[in-house]
Amino acid sequence: MTDTARFSKAAGRRRRRAAGLPAAAALLVLGLAGGASAADDVFTVGNYPVEARADNAVAAKEKALSDGQQAALRSLLKRIVPVTAYARIRQLPVIKAGDIIEGYKVRSERNSATDYIANLDFAFQAKAVRDMLRREGIPFTDEQASAVTLIPLWRAGSAGPPQDDAAWSNVWKGLDLVHALTPVKLQVLKKEVRADTVNALASGDGAAIRGLVAAYGSELVLLAIAERDLATKRLNVTLTGRDAVGAFTLQRSYRIDAADPAYTSELAAVVSLGILEGRWKAIKARGGAAAAGETDLLIAVQFRGMSEWQDISRRLGATPGVEELEVAGLSARGARITLRYLEGAERLADALGRQGLSLRNVGGNWVLGLR
Repeated sequence: MTDTARFSKAAGRRRRRAAGLPAAAALLVLGLAGGASAADDVFTVGNYPVEARADNAVAAKEKALSDGQQAALRSLLKRIVPVTAYARIRQLPVIKAGDIIEGYKVRSERNSATDYIANLDFAFQAKAVRDMLRREGIPFTDEQASAVTLIPLWRAGSAGPPQDDAAWSNVWKGLDLVHALTPVKLQVLKKEVRADTVNALASGDGAAIRGLVAAYGSELVLLAIAERDLATKRLNVTLTGRDAVGAFTLQRSYRIDAADPAYTSELAAVVSLGILEGRWKAIKARGGAAAAGETDLLIAVQFRGMSEWQDISRRLGATPGVEELEVAGLSARGARITLRYLEGAERLADALGRQGLSLRNVGGNWVLGLR
């Protein structure tokens, strides 16, 4: 999310929405190719913000396009490469985006005598990107998941009813939802979806998904519930429902920037989309199981009820060294989780044992429960 070349905080926010890291590159001005395969959608980085300042308008546009396509390439690589291999992306030889770009399309642009600001769609050559990653031995996933219906909701307080909110929805509309590894279709909350259904899902009751499925006619439907906590100055966001991986409920908290509260919402939406993509990449890369000794693990959790699941979750969160814990699927009696533990599964089993949990290898799959 870093942005080393921003002219203002607003410009930095726009770049964060596109998850770009600006760098120099050669200029290539092309029309966006119209014959690209739908299977290659993930190789287009859409609605990408660019901005540059120079001595004159022509030079500013050239610099914005040059920097933008290089930054968009880095955003593309982070989209399709698992987070566990991000360090290997940074170790790649210098890649000139101009050598593998298919073209670009202007969505909007404005300029002055010295500045150029635009939102562009950058399309990259799918085969060239695949060949580069395979040559370097870097794993990647370029298969898009089935699209999920997502309903952004805003809640004024824990006791308030969830409702549509234009500002929260517009944040999501600003993301590249079509070309994401996990495509998203935004919808408003339908009248037939009751408040108790939303609250039940937000509290982790997976059975409540039936109400959403019936209302939207899709098995893949999610709520993205944002709630501002004025006492702690945090924005709490709950993702709950079912995506292409399975049912899950995940809560994240973000510090509100008092000088720019809109930025917090934008960051939360970017991270939320990244979570959906990360879940899909994890499942596709691991094929449903993690081998002993790996630092990134897929674990099946067994429990007898939601209170026991919450107990296990608290103990997991209190275990030193457990990182990037995410719920990949949740039902009334079990869950799938992904996490990272740098010392490997065997050492993790020892650490969890001290928390009153039992992690064991059953037929090549890791299974967790209370001792």
